This record gives sequence, structure tokens and C-alpha cells, in this order.
Amino acid sequence: MSEVKISAEPRTEFGKGGARRTRRAGKVPAVLYGHGEKPKHIALPALEFAAAIRRGGANQLFAIEVSDGTQVLALPKAIQRDPIKDTFEHVDLLLVRRGEKVTVEVPVQLTGEAAKDTLIVHDHDTLSVTADATKVPDHLEVSVEGVEAGNQVTAADVELPQGVELAADADTLVASITAAPTAEQLEATLPEVEAATEEAEALAEGEEAAEAAEAPEAAAEGEQEPAAKPAEA
Repeated sequence: MSEVKISAEPRTEFGKGGARRTRRAGKVPAVLYGHGEKPKHIALPALEFAAAIRRGGANQLFAIEVSDGTQVLALPKAIQRDPIKDTFEHVDLLLVRRGEKVTVEVPVQLTGEAAKDTLIVHDHDTLSVTADATKVPDHLEVSVEGVEAGNQVTAADVELPQGVELAADADTLVASITAAPTAEQLEATLPEVEAATEEAEALAEGEEAAEAAEAPEAAAEGEQEPAAKPAEA
């Protein structure tokens, strides 16, 4: 994976307030650490960082140039996102060196189609591998083409690029292939699904009714509260 050059600024404000101000300024709060060095707090340009992650994935290698003259290579170690806004809240970046081996989680993609009338369950969509920090693959692939029901795909079946070694257990289950349910089986389970749905709706209605009944009582209690006492002379 090719590295992405990105500029950064030292960050002097910390805590939730400082992080919010950094994000309002169009930057992502981040921290650089590793190799026994003291953690360095920085701010990354949000749009450039987001574009790089979209292209290269969570293991994108960054060549970071900080405005104080610091130049480093780093890999994202932990990325915090806002689930509603889908923006980046904070990033932990691990310092790396060229030729250094790192262990990272890499996405696994299933290719091909399993045998007819089967269902594929993707049990693990990432695998832990060890690779050169500058040559971490953006994804791994494994074929399920023609695989019959009752079979499994494990980490040992995933073909790894040259120089990449499997760090996960070889028996780690990547995908399971099962027989697709028949129309009769789906019809047989339909009453159970409907009953469960009706039960959930009844429970929700009961909770709403209970809350509505409690509201007048709480209001009445509030009206009975004594007035504030006057200050003593």
C-alpha cells in the first residue's frame, strides 16, 4: 500500500472542549505514539484524512509532516467515529519504520458464489496478519466458488500476498456455507415471527401506557411541593 503524505499541526488544547474546537476547525484530534517515544498530540486535516481512509482503508500508511518539523510514518491503530455524522472523532496513530514488521487486522473479502441453494455466513470479516509496515495489504480474498452446504472456510484457506504471514489461528472460521431454507421452512417459522412481533408491540404499548399514567402523578407531586423558604434575616 502506498503511503499518503499529510500535514499536521501540534495540538495544545486537550479534553472534550479542546477536541470539539479542533473538530469545528475542520481537523481531527490525533495522537502519535510508539517506539518508546513520548506521545505527541496533533491535529490532522479532516477532509484529507477521510479521503485517504476511504481509498486505502483503516490500515492506510501515512507520511506525516508536523508543522514543528517532525516527519514520521504512522499507521492508524484506533479510529473513533461519530456513528450519526459519520465523521472522525479521534485517531490513535502508531509510529512505524520502513522494513519494520507490524501486526494488523486486515479485511477479508469473499469472492465467487457458493453452490446452488446455499447461504453464506461471513463469520470473521477481518484477520490478523503480520507484514512490513509499508506493505500492509488493504484487503485479503478467499474464494467460496462452488462450495457445498456443510463446508467451512478458515483462515488457512485465505491466500496471503508475498511477505504477509498469518497471525491469527489457522482454524479461525472465516465463512460457513449452509443449506438455504426451503419455502416450507420459511412458512413454518412465519407464525413464530408474527407472534414475537405482536408480543414486542404489546410490550411497547404497555410501557407507553405506564409512562403516561406516571406523568400526571409526577405532575401532582410537583404541585404539592412546598414553596421556597424565605431567606432568614
